[in-house]
Amino acid sequence: MRNQFKALTLSYKNAPIVIREAVALNEIACKNLLDKIKETTDAKEVLVLSTCNRTEVYYAADKDYSHELIKLIALEKGITATKELLPYFQHITQHEKAVQHLFRVTLGLESQVVGDMQIMNQVKKAYHWAADAAMAGPFLHRLMHTIFFSNKRVCNETAFRDGAASVSYATVELVEELTNALENPRVLMIGVGEIGANVCDNFQKSSLSDIVICNRTHHKAHELAQQTNATAVYWESVWEEISKADVVISSVPGDCFFISKEDIERLGVSSDKIFIDLSMPRSIDNSINLLAGASVYNIDSIRNKASEALEKRIAAIPQVDTIILEAIAEFQAWTREMIMSPAIQQFKQQLEQIRQQEVARYQKNLGEKEKQIVENITMNILQKIVKLPAMELKAACQRGESETLIEGLAALFSLDKQNGKAAEAVVAGAERLK
Repeated sequence: MRNQFKALTLSYKNAPIVIREAVALNEIACKNLLDKIKETTDAKEVLVLSTCNRTEVYYAADKDYSHELIKLIALEKGITATKELLPYFQHITQHEKAVQHLFRVTLGLESQVVGDMQIMNQVKKAYHWAADAAMAGPFLHRLMHTIFFSNKRVCNETAFRDGAASVSYATVELVEELTNALENPRVLMIGVGEIGANVCDNFQKSSLSDIVICNRTHHKAHELAQQTNATAVYWESVWEEISKADVVISSVPGDCFFISKEDIERLGVSSDKIFIDLSMPRSIDNSINLLAGASVYNIDSIRNKASEALEKRIAAIPQVDTIILEAIAEFQAWTREMIMSPAIQQFKQQLEQIRQQEVARYQKNLGEKEKQIVENITMNILQKIVKLPAMELKAACQRGESETLIEGLAALFSLDKQNGKAAEAVVAGAERLK
């Protein structure tokens, strides 16, 4: 698998949202693409990842399949003008760089919001789909579990995952903090623009479950509610919903809709109420703060909260990079060990053949007890003979010098480096090394 791993990537860094939307794949489409890659190419160890910010295919193959993969993605999405997509895709053909890219994507270094926690779950799902499609072998299994372990180190040893670094997630975190003493607080989201939709999406990852969405265009509220396990209400009932909610979040511009102090007084709200204004211009009167039990938070306070978290995460990036480098070094050592495994297996098979031939010459003159003794002794001798070159090869792997030793071993014992059983030996060696 060495020097074969590649990545095809399209992301927010090089593609506008209209292009990202065009090639975005849902779960069914990702699984379909895996099947098509399996049927039409020789690519192995394939991972298909698609989020709102990126669509990527990681695969192992001798050949560059970038054009074929782009055509398959276009076919899955019903796009005929494939050439128009080509400039937005980048193909990473260097094995080490492709491995490093998957590390960086999974750990959140390549996310729009640095340290995004959602990407880890998205990658895990992609990995499960690959495994279910029999497109994940020893290499990808080992790589993914190395990445997952690195993520645990990042969480435990750095501040890279601390705090909410996006406005939408910081909003949810603030609501959780302010309502922690309430049982099942009711949250009203007014407006389903980009930020409103992101907030609703992030509520799915919180402990809050009573989320109500209100929007002038009801079908948009209804669609978002279905996607985020929320409840949609008609715009005509917005003031009634404001009176019932514990938390009111508005992302509607203030020149279209405005909640004044007089409006809240007129509603005669007696219980405590939290207002969060994500609008520009503002749509919630700051003087509502003067009312008993009411509090108002605006976009600036949310952004400050997110900015502080982002600064901490950015400061932790060098630590994350160090963890990635250490993990990649360990993974590369394991990869080199996989390469030596076929040679060791063939060497052992050669010796086993000799052992069986020589034992067979004398066994006819031995009783059952003597035969077992000879079997045990000769097997122990074989294991000890194999152990020394295996240890030397492993040490050479750590130094990056295994190829010369493997060639020497092959020349001495007439080993066939292109043996058809080599792949099986690699798999067997990988399973032992897990």
